[in-house]
Amino acid sequence: MKILRILLFPIVPIYFLVTWVRNRLYDSGIKSSKVYDFPVICVGNLSTGGTGKTPMIEYLVKLLSDQRKIATLSRGYKRVTKGFVLADENANVDTIGDEPFQFYNKFSEVYVAVDEDRQHGISALRSFEPQPEVFLLDDAFQHRKVKAGLNILLTSYYNLYVNDIVLPTGNLREPKLGAQRADIIVVTKCPNDLSEGKKASILKTIRPKPHQKVFFSFIKYSDSVISVIEKKSLEDLPTFTLVTGIANAKPLVDFLNSKHLDFEHLEFGDHYNFTIKDIELLEKKSLLLATEKDFMRLKDVESLQPKLYHIPIEIKIDRPEKFNKLIEEFSI
Repeated sequence: MKILRILLFPIVPIYFLVTWVRNRLYDSGIKSSKVYDFPVICVGNLSTGGTGKTPMIEYLVKLLSDQRKIATLSRGYKRVTKGFVLADENANVDTIGDEPFQFYNKFSEVYVAVDEDRQHGISALRSFEPQPEVFLLDDAFQHRKVKAGLNILLTSYYNLYVNDIVLPTGNLREPKLGAQRADIIVVTKCPNDLSEGKKASILKTIRPKPHQKVFFSFIKYSDSVISVIEKKSLEDLPTFTLVTGIANAKPLVDFLNSKHLDFEHLEFGDHYNFTIKDIELLEKKSLLLATEKDFMRLKDVESLQPKLYHIPIEIKIDRPEKFNKLIEEFSI
């Protein structure tokens, strides 16, 4: 794959130019963006994935849902449906996508919807009663038809956008200049022992604009694992098979290794659709541990239910009082 990406380097300038021109058309007003008079928060990135958008959306839901009626709006990546779909008791991974299905299962008080056209999705959600008061747009940084009032840009500690280039050789969906649209930049998946000196070094590398605030976040894995049947201590697990279909499994693998657990790792592509052959392979394993996202794809397979667990995660943010205040003041 790396060799192919290198061979495709001649396409990089073309991709750069096309995405740069598109952004210039929006920035200059030649192409229009819709502005709203109610709070719209966009969570996104410049890269193709693996920056932690889902935990950030969940953090914002937990922060705001006691105060305001919240709606999450996603594209619904790899779903089989089209257009606007509001999650209900009939929802599943196929109808709304794995990440929105995860939101729906965790937050019953929140509207969870998908729509490729974010303008249409927002309009459809505003027709419901009670009317949503704050909109969380998942992975919409490049969706320029909507101009969010607050843009949160995520970049992984292990692959800062400033050290990357655009597709197909690099991982950026658009040139680094796009980061200027962000109001808040969060460096995600940082090591827990990140020093103040290293933070200062990253700030110098990113060189935020005067209007931008930079924060650092850390993944916190649960000490318990959960199945559809029970909850048990992570350290009580015997030998197991780790199943991941996410962009970057390294933080989870490192965490499990730090606990000196005995496991093998079956690694699949991001948003992976498990096949019948894959299920047959998993059925042969004695115990399975999956990410939350992969658990959503596998939990309805009856043969796996007695031995399939997932490990919940959440994020911790440095200077949480300042970060939370920015979000809450915007959401009033």
